[in-house]
Amino acid sequence: QVQLVESGGGSVQAGGSLALSCAASGLRYGTVWMAWFRQAPGKEREGVAVFVRDGRTRYAESVKGRFTVSKDNANNTLYLQMNSLKPEDTAVYSCAVRDAPTSGTDWFREGGYNAWGQGTQVTVSS
Repeated sequence: QVQLVESGGGSVQAGGSLALSCAASGLRYGTVWMAWFRQAPGKEREGVAVFVRDGRTRYAESVKGRFTVSKDNANNTLYLQMNSLKPEDTAVYSCAVRDAPTSGTDWFREGGYNAWGQGTQVTVSS
């Protein structure tokens, strides 16, 4: 059974930085996709950044240039470095993993992932 343990998050003022990490265990085939999603109050969950097995990364337009996703393959740990944070980045951030092979590229579709972390709160004040 895949388990994801997130850490990081917290509160910061606008313009500040935070870092998140997500350690995966119990994987069957390694990580095919590993991603960060977020859900702000009253809004739907949205994809933020994804790290694909072949090393490709993709970002939501709203975070491009400010967030960086990276992965430690030896430890199956995903990171999200968040810089120049804005109040609209306030949300619960969750990591997700797909460990079943696929040729698909719909990386921000929630249904493509088979395991989710518990979520961690990020609050950015103005």
